[in-house]
Amino acid sequence: MKAKLTIAVFGLGSAVSVTPGLAHHSVPAQFDVDRETAIRGVVTRIEWANPHARLWVDAKNDDGTVSGWEMELPPPNALKREVGNLDFVKQGDQVSASLWRAKDGSRVAHALTLTTPDGRVMSFPRNGGWLPSK
Repeated sequence: MKAKLTIAVFGLGSAVSVTPGLAHHSVPAQFDVDRETAIRGVVTRIEWANPHARLWVDAKNDDGTVSGWEMELPPPNALKREVGNLDFVKQGDQVSASLWRAKDGSRVAHALTLTTPDGRVMSFPRNGGWLPSK
């Protein structure tokens, strides 16, 4: 009985310790870092959650149709530390962004820059920092 309990506790502990590692990913493994894409559109949803904040934008295509994009941002705490608060963008705001698109062709992307309605340009340098442009 004691052996079964030990195995169960060890198994559960191992599963729990691996879960956070599964949540993170290599940016170059998921996104095409050799090609930047630019979009402009309206914010439809924002999610301030770890490990990455997410921003959904409806962007107009060249043919007039609208495509929904999901952009990965830095973690909420990193954003708040750099800009002071998280109200720099709201649902319904017009934004533009440069991004690395997902390698699978979906409209999921890693944000490189985000221009807010007040003209502030947030940039995500390739060294991993998320800083407002000067």
